[in-house]
Amino acid sequence: MTEVVGSGTKSAEDMTREQAAEAMERILDDEPDPTTLGAFWLANRWKHNTSEELAAYVDVMADRVETGVPDVDPVDCGANYDGKQRTAILGVAAGIVAAAAGTPVVVHSGDRVPTQKNDAYKHVLDELGVRTVLRPAKSAAMVEETGFGFYYQPAFNPAVDDLFDRREQMGVRTVLNTVETLANPAGASVHLGSFYHLSFAKKVVETFERSRVHDPDRVIMFQGLEGYDDIRPGYTKFAEWTQADGLESDEIETAAYGMDFETDDLAVEDVAVDSARLTREVLTGDRTDHWADAVALNAAVRIYAGGDVDTLDAGLDAARDAIDDGSAAGVLDELRGF
Repeated sequence: MTEVVGSGTKSAEDMTREQAAEAMERILDDEPDPTTLGAFWLANRWKHNTSEELAAYVDVMADRVETGVPDVDPVDCGANYDGKQRTAILGVAAGIVAAAAGTPVVVHSGDRVPTQKNDAYKHVLDELGVRTVLRPAKSAAMVEETGFGFYYQPAFNPAVDDLFDRREQMGVRTVLNTVETLANPAGASVHLGSFYHLSFAKKVVETFERSRVHDPDRVIMFQGLEGYDDIRPGYTKFAEWTQADGLESDEIETAAYGMDFETDDLAVEDVAVDSARLTREVLTGDRTDHWADAVALNAAVRIYAGGDVDTLDAGLDAARDAIDDGSAAGVLDELRGF
């Protein structure tokens, strides 16, 4: 803390992999004095972590994660755990549609994670009547039976969950808000995430490249609403990485894929309740307006990420077919009965 990262915004140095790994081990073992821990986290925030440091954090965390690997290879959706506060969460509906189209999807979150402590995947699924407090093996079974699975952070990542109080006392986000989204509890070979700036997507890719535990075949990231894995309407950036081709980025207009409206059109009053209601209405075909268009494009991204189609247009067709033929509604019924 004092010799490397804590000397100031300009004079702070980057940690070696060994230093970062030791720091994470000690944090997860609850060794540091709370004042020292807060200072360390804040120093990491002003210094900006390197991908080497993040990889060390992720790998140490992975040693304590209890995985539940299904017998299918899903797309891992690692949205920000501290949730949304203004716009609907579309990832549940999009993931179910993708699953109905033949692309398995997993999502994971905690419960009111600091600092925002807003609604996340768990709370939408709770409102839908889907069981969320599951051991990882049960989450894997959910994926196998329905094509869609939810992994609950306290069950698969208890070491990070145990830091809830310390994170809440910080008052600002820490590096854990990034690291926890990369836990990959289902052992998926595809990671789907989001970013505010393209530089963050590059850092996530480099983190995976430097990780000694995670070795994904593909990483898909885009500019997300409120930092979530819901694609932002309008002009937006899209990044794709594969081991064969490296990182490529592009710019798209969502209107070209049927998502022709503004961000404010996705605002809701009660994120969990309204997101669940909209999910039901879209999946059952009772709603065919801009909400259905938003769900279809987000599902298309997941289908494309899973490698089941070669273009977003083809993914969009598959998503709309899964809604129109009742398959998506069927997956929701299966989830509620699981």
